Amino acid sequence: MQSKSLSQAPDLTLFPGLKPPNKTLLFHQICVLVITFLAYASFHASRKPPSIVKSVLGPTVPSNATQVGNLSSYDAGWSPFNGTQGTHRLGELDLAFLTSYSIGMYLAGHVGDRIDLRLFLVVGMMGSGLFTILFGLGYWLDVHVLGYFVGVQIVCGVFQSIGWPCVVAVVGNWLGESKRGLIMGVWNSHTSVGNIIGSVVASGVLEFGWGWSFVVPGFLIILVGILVYWFLVVNPEDMGFVHPGIDIEMSVEAGSAENQLKVESEEANLIESDNSETSSAIGFLEAWKLPGVAPFAFCLFFSKLVAYTFLYWLPFYIRHTAVAGVHISHKTAGLLSTIFDIGGVLGGIIAGFISDLIEARAITSILFLFLSIPALALYRIFGSLSMLINITLMFVSGFLVNGPYSLITTAVAADLGTQNLNDRNSRALATVTAIIDGTGSVGAALGPLLAGYISSRGWNSVFFMLILSILFAGLFLIRIARNEIREKLSGK
Repeated sequence: MQSKSLSQAPDLTLFPGLKPPNKTLLFHQICVLVITFLAYASFHASRKPPSIVKSVLGPTVPSNATQVGNLSSYDAGWSPFNGTQGTHRLGELDLAFLTSYSIGMYLAGHVGDRIDLRLFLVVGMMGSGLFTILFGLGYWLDVHVLGYFVGVQIVCGVFQSIGWPCVVAVVGNWLGESKRGLIMGVWNSHTSVGNIIGSVVASGVLEFGWGWSFVVPGFLIILVGILVYWFLVVNPEDMGFVHPGIDIEMSVEAGSAENQLKVESEEANLIESDNSETSSAIGFLEAWKLPGVAPFAFCLFFSKLVAYTFLYWLPFYIRHTAVAGVHISHKTAGLLSTIFDIGGVLGGIIAGFISDLIEARAITSILFLFLSIPALALYRIFGSLSMLINITLMFVSGFLVNGPYSLITTAVAADLGTQNLNDRNSRALATVTAIIDGTGSVGAALGPLLAGYISSRGWNSVFFMLILSILFAGLFLIRIARNEIREKLSGK
C-alpha cells in the first residue's frame, strides 16, 4: 500500500478535533471524496477555456450568416488562429497540450507512487493555474506568436497530468472494493462538473475579453490547491485508522471508533509489517502485464479520443452549425455545450451502478459504447432541426459517451491497480491509473487534432471518425466481456 506520507496535512496540527476518535473513518472518507472531487473539477474547469474561446480566436461565422455553408468570409478572430487555416492551428494547439499531458501522465504515475501525493498534487494545481493565467495574459499583452501559446500549453499539460494519478490513488487508499463502481461513478462526475463550471465561467466573462476566460479558471484552481494543501489526508494510517478493506458505509456501525483505531501497539506493528512486504512500488512494464490493463488502456484510447473531441470542439461545432436555420452566439454556444457534460454526469453514475449490480465492468462499457454509435449519428443528422431536438440528442450522446470513459478511468483502474494478483499492493494504483489514463490521453491528443483538420472537409467526416473510434473501443473489450459472461454462467 502507499507508504506513510512524508508530511501530514497541516489541519491535523491546527485542528486536532478532526483527529479520531473525535471524527470517524466515515467522516474522513467523505472528506477525501469531497476534496479530491473539488480538486479534479478545478483541473477540468481550467482545461475548458480553449474550447470556449475557439470560436473567438479562430475563423468565425459572419454576423449576417443564416445558412450552414455561408462561411466564405471570416471575422477578424485572433492571429495566428484566424483565416482559412485557423482550425488547423487550433487543432495543433490542442495537440501541444494533450501530447505533453499524455507523456506527463506516465511519468506522474511513476513518481506519484514514490512521493507524498498531497504535495505532488498541490504542485500540479499551482502550475496548472499559473500557466492557464499566462495563456490568458496573451490577450492584454497582444501576443500573436504561435510559439508562445504552444509553449504555454505544453508546460500546462505537464502540470495537468499530475492531477489524475494523484486523486485516484488517494481515493483508492481510502475506499474498499464494495460499491466502488457506484461511489467512484458519482465521484467521477467531477470531470463533467468541472467542464460545466469551466464552460459557464469562461462563457460568462468572454464578453469582457477572451483573456478573462483563462485568468478566472486559473485563479480558481490555485484557490482549490490551497484547500488541498491544508486538508487532504493521503492515507488512513496518517489518521491512525486501519487501512480499509472496509468500505464506505452509510451506517452508525461504520462510525465506531473502537473498530477503526489501531489501539494496541502489537496490532499496529503487525499491520505495518504486513504492509512493508507489499509496499514496494510496481514497475512500469510490470504494471502493463497485469491482467486487463492493456485492453482497458487501448479501449480508453479510443473512448477518450471521442470524449475529448467533444470537450475541445463541441462549442465550436455548435457555433458553426445552424439550429433551425439560425446560428447562435459565442456565449450561448459555450453554455449550450454543457448539456453534453450534464448527460455525462448521469452517464458516469449509471454506468458505475450497473457495473456494480451485474459485477461486470467490460459488459457495461461495451453496452454504453455500442449504444452511443446510433446516438451520435442521430445527433449529427437531426440535431439541427430544432433546439429541443439538439439538446435532447446532445444529452443522450453525453450520457452514453462519458459512461464508459468515467467507469474505466475510476473503478476499473482502481480494480486493476489493487487486484489480487498484485497482492493488494495499492502502490501500483497510481502507476496503473497513469498507464490507463495516459494511453487514453494519447487518443485525447489525437482526436482534437484530427477534428481540426477533418472539419475543414465537413462535419460528417468528423462524426464518422468518432463513430469508428467508438467501434474500436468496444472491440478491445470483447474478450474480457466474454470471460465475464462465462463467469456468470458458471456461477462464480
